[in-house]
Amino acid sequence: MKGIGKSLNRRAVAPVIATLLLVAIAVTGGTIVFLFSQNFMSYAQVSGFPTIEAMKFVGYDARDTDALMTHDGSVLPAGTGGLEDGAKLQDERIAVYLQNNSVKIKIVELRFAGDLYNFTGTTPTLDVYTGTAPAQGEFVILSDSSGNLLQSSTGIIQPGQIVTIILDIQDSIKIGRDAQIQIISSNGAVFVHTVNIGQISG
Repeated sequence: MKGIGKSLNRRAVAPVIATLLLVAIAVTGGTIVFLFSQNFMSYAQVSGFPTIEAMKFVGYDARDTDALMTHDGSVLPAGTGGLEDGAKLQDERIAVYLQNNSVKIKIVELRFAGDLYNFTGTTPTLDVYTGTAPAQGEFVILSDSSGNLLQSSTGIIQPGQIVTIILDIQDSIKIGRDAQIQIISSNGAVFVHTVNIGQISG
């Protein structure tokens, strides 16, 4: 019987055509990658190194005391911490210790317990609490135990530097509560830490 053992003729793609297809695919892919890389390089930094900011919270002093402790363990003069209340922090200051493990960091925004605090660099030393310099809702940067403050128009922490940020509490906060501090740098990096009111750490 004819047709039972009949085989179908199947023709493959000619080697020349297959080679041309592979070359076309390679050229198209290479062109896409080249165009993408050219566009990427036009937006890349000239130095080729991205700016990476790394800041660490190394402790804090949020006690209800008139003499706060700095990052190096020194105690500030009596009266500079504010007015002791016993049940809450009100008309007082707290200290937060920061270590910059990267490039120079410029603080553009600082929030504590939801409130926005502004940097003030107009006073050279931390004086006895009077509600001014820093005023309520402001913060200063203390770089050493001598009590000398950063005098500048902006809050800047140098590479490798450990500083104490002193905030003048804006609203009263009960002892035992947790409050979050959030710092945003000029490059958009966000650093967050939780402070236990009434405690000291670090």
